[in-house]
Amino acid sequence: MGFHAVKACALAALAISASAQAQVYPAKPIRMIVAYPPGGGTDIVGRTVAQKLGETLGQSVLVENRGGASGNIGTELAARAAPDGYTILMGNVAPNAINVSLFKNLPFDPVADFVPVSLVASTPNILVVHPSTPARTVKEVIALAKAKPGTLNFASAGVGSSSHLAGELFRILAGADIVHVPYKGAGPAMVDVLSGQVQLYFATMPAAMPHVKSGKLAPVAVTSSRRSQALPDLPTTAEAGVPGYEASTWYGVLAPAHTPAAVIARLHENIVKILAVPETRARLADQGFEPVGNSPEEFGA
Repeated sequence: MGFHAVKACALAALAISASAQAQVYPAKPIRMIVAYPPGGGTDIVGRTVAQKLGETLGQSVLVENRGGASGNIGTELAARAAPDGYTILMGNVAPNAINVSLFKNLPFDPVADFVPVSLVASTPNILVVHPSTPARTVKEVIALAKAKPGTLNFASAGVGSSSHLAGELFRILAGADIVHVPYKGAGPAMVDVLSGQVQLYFATMPAAMPHVKSGKLAPVAVTSSRRSQALPDLPTTAEAGVPGYEASTWYGVLAPAHTPAAVIARLHENIVKILAVPETRARLADQGFEPVGNSPEEFGA
């Protein structure tokens, strides 16, 4: 048998192997890494998708929280995992888009080390205050910050997180002297905001909604360019007094680079399917998410 025939046989064997893998995939539980502690937006959307994805695939999808370093620890773990479809990442805008511009030595390449599966959802952030803070509007927050410069603190899920950058943008555009207090995730940040140790939080909508509904936190404004369907009476930060202000967050599923295309296609098909179910869309929307579900190519772009 000549070289070309051997090569052709080898390629055919690889194709058959990949096809067989796709047909039996998944043959065991799948691990979904969330690069933040429990309680934040990434964790909430991750658990929602994991539960429904497990039901459609017929295998458990287990969420593993690996927080720290502004999402870099868990994201690197996902990047270094075997590219076999049994480890996926619920990524978000910070480690998968922002951190490459903030960290000198990022331990992974957010583009080269991952294959996009689907953008799952986007959400505005929401400026909330502890009820003890004497401000309920954007203009009142600005006035309080100017009257007592350096005394108002705003929490974030970590350096480079959407809550951090939303706060910094507010500080710059509003000319408000507020102080950043970073945490290791949205959950720990929320604990201190609820206790009143920190006055302000540009939280993701899903993390803040339960506390806004219960009255434990007072909503001030959303950070997007248009109002949220979850809180239609709440103004945007721009219309409430900071012209040009806009900030938002996205979440999406990714897999390690070199994961077989057939496996990516199967994951994508099922994620888009569950995001099209009215019950799932309503559940996400009620928590402040705007469900998406698009192609790997669109998400990659």
